Amino acid sequence: MPPRVLTVAGSDSGGGAGIQADLKTMLALGVHGMSVLTAVTAQNSLGVQGVWELPAEAVRAQYRSVVDDIGVQAVKTGMLGSAELVETVAELIAGTDAPAVVDPVGVSKHGDALLADSALEAVRTRLLPAATVATPNLDEVRQLTGVRVESEDDLRRAADAVLAHGPRWVLIKGGHLAGDAVDLLTDGTVRHEHWLRAPRHENRHTHGTGCTLASAVASGLARGLAVPAAVAEAKEYVTGAIAAGFALGAGIGPVDHGWRFRA
Repeated sequence: MPPRVLTVAGSDSGGGAGIQADLKTMLALGVHGMSVLTAVTAQNSLGVQGVWELPAEAVRAQYRSVVDDIGVQAVKTGMLGSAELVETVAELIAGTDAPAVVDPVGVSKHGDALLADSALEAVRTRLLPAATVATPNLDEVRQLTGVRVESEDDLRRAADAVLAHGPRWVLIKGGHLAGDAVDLLTDGTVRHEHWLRAPRHENRHTHGTGCTLASAVASGLARGLAVPAAVAEAKEYVTGAIAAGFALGAGIGPVDHGWRFRA
């Protein structure tokens, strides 16, 4: 039986992000992906045209159905939307004996809001404390902590601000900065500070990068890797997926989750 990873996230009808990206990533990295759907979106390469959230009881039922019968070696969370769903999912992962990768999704690649302002406090006080690894981008760092990252020198300050809310590790994604794509993984100690760098690809087809990276980290943890090794592997995988990103529709295309199979 392969390691099993459960994603708790929204659906992307265009197939580039959300549940669809998560499951593709898990397949590519050798784990069995399972899903708890939190919302349905009407979404394409141009943006998000509609969002329909599922009731908390439906989310809870999906989660319990999978975990109580099949079991999990890691859980990954993505789009949760409302305070009620954040609190529900935080309670579920806190009671599950498996590492949890929390991607605190706030906005889509196109700038569409995917998390209610009223849910931010629940993310800070309930979801982040349950995380083994939190993976915010710079916009999400600002949304959750008020810290603005304008250069690589600000990444440590951002990491400290997120860690103050309780995750064991944080991966600050610096992809929005100029220059190389640099991320900082840390548990708040100098001994466990890891800088991950990759060349920046001049490629606008990057839809789904955050979902893909978090799912790749969860896949590595499920296979028994330590956090730094799982993150390093995930960084390599998503860098290759970005390099192979392709046009789809009239806007921003997705990364290529199957790039290794075509290399």
